Amino acid sequence: MTLDPSSVGLKGEPSKRSWTSKDSLLYAVGVGAGTSELPFTTENTKDTPQRVLPTMAVILGGGGIPMDKAGSFNPALMVHGTEGIELYSEIPADGEIESVGEITGVWDKGKAGVLEFESTSTLIATGKPLFKVKMSIYCRGAGDFGGERGPSPTFEVPDRKADHEVAYTTREDQALTYRLSGDRNPLHSDPSFAAMGGFDRPILHGLCTYGFTGRALLHALCDGDPGNFKGMDGRFSKPVMPGDTLTVSMWVDGKEALFQTKNQNGEVVIDQGNFNFA
Repeated sequence: MTLDPSSVGLKGEPSKRSWTSKDSLLYAVGVGAGTSELPFTTENTKDTPQRVLPTMAVILGGGGIPMDKAGSFNPALMVHGTEGIELYSEIPADGEIESVGEITGVWDKGKAGVLEFESTSTLIATGKPLFKVKMSIYCRGAGDFGGERGPSPTFEVPDRKADHEVAYTTREDQALTYRLSGDRNPLHSDPSFAAMGGFDRPILHGLCTYGFTGRALLHALCDGDPGNFKGMDGRFSKPVMPGDTLTVSMWVDGKEALFQTKNQNGEVVIDQGNFNFA
């Protein structure tokens, strides 16, 4: 199995995706939003128009990526490495997008290879770009193909107390709600399948943890206004178990912030966090 560095720059075929008000509500509940966040969890509350959590971009976008052109690797040995979003406008409660994806990096890390992708989504109703989704996957056993090692980002949190900290406790059945937004991987629901992966019970979706983290950033730094949420990047560093408590620490510098998400044991589960807001 070999990854193909010459595939960088290749684009996929445009892919369309639509969603409804119900989809937006279900996503919000899936990442922990509740009765204190009615703009995101209801559509008929008095004087409260429905709005959409910005991190919903990760399940709506990402289409049109030509993963089949990046070479060959074993999907069973693939791990989600990083995830990022850039918002150009507020996501509507319902709509349709067209996405075009591109391979942006193929790196040789020795025992593993790394693939990087971007996908830009245009809102069909306006013809304007709505958001961009960026991601990387770590492919174990797909390295040593003679390619460049690629960048190794450095990340240090400031030597001071965080400016903001927000803690949320996930539910024991959190993954069962989140999976209804599209990711039906049995790793997150079937105990026997999770055991084959070396876990004593199903783990939480990484993008669900990402959504919890995005909610914390939205409320602490954007006054709960999705229009102020501009960009979010992070690296997945440790699995989260349903029922874990997630604490998001933020260090602010102007309209940018560094962040980390830790579990109740102080272990970092999302690292190298960068956030931009208005």
